[in-house]
Amino acid sequence: MIDAIVSEWLKLRTLRSNLYLLAFSVLSVLLCAGVTFLVTRGFDNQSGDDRLNFDSIGAGLGTGLPVAYFVMAALGALSITSEHATGLIRTSLVAVPRRQLFLFAKIPALAAVTLVAGQVLVFAMHFAAQAVLGDRAGHVLLDGRTLGVSLSDPGVLPGLLVAGAAMPLVAMVGLGLGAVIRSTAGSLVTLIMILFVLPVVAQTLPSPWRARIGSFMVENLPDQIVAGDGPGVLTPSAAFALLLAYPVVALTAGAVAIAMRGRGARPLVAGGLAAALLVAVTAVPAGATASALTWKPCGKELECSSVQVPVNWSKPSGRKISIQIARLPATGTHRRIGTVFAIPGGPGGSGIEDLQKKGGNFADLRQRFDVVSLEPRNTTDLGVIPFDCLSTGPWITLPADRAGYDRLAARNRKAAERCRKTDPEYFDHLDSGSVARDVEAIRVALGEEKLNFLATSYGGVVAATYARLFPGGVRTMYVDGGINQLVDQTSHVRLKYEAIEGQFTRFAAWCESAAACALHGRDAGAVWRGLTAAADRAPVPVKGERVAYSGFDFKVAAAPDVITPGPAPDFPNWQRFARAIDQAVAGDAAGFADYVEQATKTIKVPSFRGMNSTHCTDGLAFKGYEEFQRMKALGERISPNFAGNALWHPLGCVGWPAPVANPATPMPADRLPPFLGAGTWTDHAETAALVIGVPGSSTVRYNGSGHGLYLSGNLCTISHANRYFTSLRLPPRGTTCEPPAVE
Repeated sequence: MIDAIVSEWLKLRTLRSNLYLLAFSVLSVLLCAGVTFLVTRGFDNQSGDDRLNFDSIGAGLGTGLPVAYFVMAALGALSITSEHATGLIRTSLVAVPRRQLFLFAKIPALAAVTLVAGQVLVFAMHFAAQAVLGDRAGHVLLDGRTLGVSLSDPGVLPGLLVAGAAMPLVAMVGLGLGAVIRSTAGSLVTLIMILFVLPVVAQTLPSPWRARIGSFMVENLPDQIVAGDGPGVLTPSAAFALLLAYPVVALTAGAVAIAMRGRGARPLVAGGLAAALLVAVTAVPAGATASALTWKPCGKELECSSVQVPVNWSKPSGRKISIQIARLPATGTHRRIGTVFAIPGGPGGSGIEDLQKKGGNFADLRQRFDVVSLEPRNTTDLGVIPFDCLSTGPWITLPADRAGYDRLAARNRKAAERCRKTDPEYFDHLDSGSVARDVEAIRVALGEEKLNFLATSYGGVVAATYARLFPGGVRTMYVDGGINQLVDQTSHVRLKYEAIEGQFTRFAAWCESAAACALHGRDAGAVWRGLTAAADRAPVPVKGERVAYSGFDFKVAAAPDVITPGPAPDFPNWQRFARAIDQAVAGDAAGFADYVEQATKTIKVPSFRGMNSTHCTDGLAFKGYEEFQRMKALGERISPNFAGNALWHPLGCVGWPAPVANPATPMPADRLPPFLGAGTWTDHAETAALVIGVPGSSTVRYNGSGHGLYLSGNLCTISHANRYFTSLRLPPRGTTCEPPAVE
C-alpha cells in the first residue's frame, strides 16, 4: 500500500498539467477581487437607504469558490483520466493489480495537495475581497448582514477553514467521476454541470425552491456546516453529511466501475450503505418545533390560530378566554432560527392588524424566522366588553385644588364603572402582567424554547414584564419607542417634557423658515404661549358647539401633531397645527376640535377607558394629590410650552376602581441577554432608560420624528434590528440613523 501511495505521489507532482491547473486556480482570487470591485462601484454610487438593499458578499468567496472547486475536482479527475488517455493505466494495473487499491492509493497525495492549495486559495480570496471592500465591509444591510466580514466576526474563520477543507473532498468527486467516465473531456464537462450549471439552474427557480435546491450545491455547504448567515436550509450536521456524501458516492461509483472491469463489486455494497446513511442525515427536518397549535390561512400569507388562557392567572383552572394569534411563516430560504414575537403598542392595539398592514417590513427577517403576534386581551374591539365603552372616556380637566382632584376622581370612577359592570373579572385583569403571562402560554404552545421579542411603544411595558417574569424565555429583546414603566414618576415626567419641548423647538424653527406655516413671520413660540395662557384664564370657544378649550386642552390636542409632523419637507401635521393656532388666536378653537373629532369622534381628546384599563392596573397613576402637585410644579418649571401635558395620562387613572395588578418591579438584569432599543427624537431617551438597565445593551437613535420605527418601515433601524435578531450582535452605543434625503 505504501509503495502504491508513493508511486501516485510521483505521478501527481511530475504531471505538467497538474501544475498548470494549480496555477490556473489563481483565477479564483482574481474573480473574487473583480466581482467585489464591481460591488463597491455600485455601492459607492448609491446613498442612504439604497445601500441597505445590497446583498452581502460575506467572506468574499462568492464567484471564486466554484472556480477553485472546479480546479481541484479537475485535478482529481486528471489523476486517473490522464492514465487512460496515455495508456499508462495498463502499466499501473500491472504494478498494482488490486484495482480498488490502485484507485484509493491516489487519495492521500491528492488530498494533501488540494488541502494545502485549497486553504491558501480560500484565505487569498477572502483577503483580496476584503481589501477591495475596505471600510465598506462593516456597513449593515437590510437583512442584518454586513457588506463584508472580517476574520474576527463569529463563524468566519471556521467557515473559511471548512471551505478550504472541502477542496480534497471535491477532488475525490473528480477522482471518482474520472474513474467512471475515463475521459478527461467527459469528466470536465460533468464537473462543469455539477459546479456551474446546476447552481445557475437552481437560481432560476421560484422562491423558496431556489434556496432549498441551492442548499444542496457544493459551494453552499461549508457556510451551512458552520451555521453561517448565508442562504441555506440545512442543519450543520445535514450539510456536513451531504458534503461527505458527494465524494463517497463518486468514489463508490468509481470503485464499482473499476471493479466491474476486474473482479468483485464489494465496494458497491460498502459505499452504497455509507452514501445512503449520509444522505439520510440530510433528510432530517431542520429546526422543527413541537407546536401544539393548528394554523389556518386567514388572508394572503397570514396564518391564524388561538390559545386558551385563564382570565385570572392566579386561578389557572378558572374561567378561560381565547387569545387570537397570527403568524407570517418563515419563507424557507435560510436555516430557521426561531420565532420573532411582535408585541403591539397602545395599549389596546392589535398585533394581528400590524401583521396584516405592515407585514412587508418583515420580509428579510422571515428568511430565518416565523413572525407571530396576537390580539392582546386589552385590545379594545374583542367584544368581551363593548367597544363603544372602551373606545371612549371622559374629558380630563387639570385640577386647580384638592377639591378639583377629588371631583375628577369621582368622574373617572363613574365612567370606568360603566364598563367594568359588564364583566368585572375581565375588566380587572387587563394589565400588562396578564398579557405577559398570555405570551408565555403562547410560547409554550408554539413549542419554542425561547422567543425573540419586537416590542413597540406600550408593548415595551409588556416586554419588560415578560422579561421580569420569564427571563429564561428571552433570546433577544428589541424595544422600539418603548414606554418605560420602571422609572419613577419624576423621571417619567421629565422625559416627556424634554421630548415634546425639543420637538416644539423644531416646529418653531420650521415656522420661521417655511412660508407654508400659518405663523410664518411671527414668533410661533410666543404666539402659542400667549394662546394657552389666555385660554387658561378664559377658554376659547369652538364655534357652533357649546364647548370651549382651556390651555390644558390645547396642549393635549396639539401633542400628537407636534410629535409627528408628517413627511418632510411639507410637514402636513405641523401645517395643520399652525393653522389651528392662528384660528384659535382669532377666537375659534374649531381648528383643534375638528381634527380631534376626526380621530376620536369627540370634540375634545377623551381619556380612553380601554387604555386606562391597562395604564391604571399597571400602576401609572399618581400616588395621590401631593404627587400630582409636585409633578405639576415640575412641569411649570421645565416646560414653558407644554406644562401639564405629561399629567394627562396619570390623571386618567385618578379614582380608578380596579386595583394595581402589575406594579413596576425591576427586571432580573443578570439573567437576561443584552437588549436593543431604538427611538426617535421624541422617544429614544425613554427607550434607552429602559434597555440600558440590562448589561451590554445598546440603542439606535433615529435623528428624526416618528414613533415605531420598525413597523413604519425605517430601513436603517430595521437593518440593525435584523442583525441583532439573526446574529445576536448589537450596534455600538451611540449608533444613529439619519432620515432619507429629501429631493
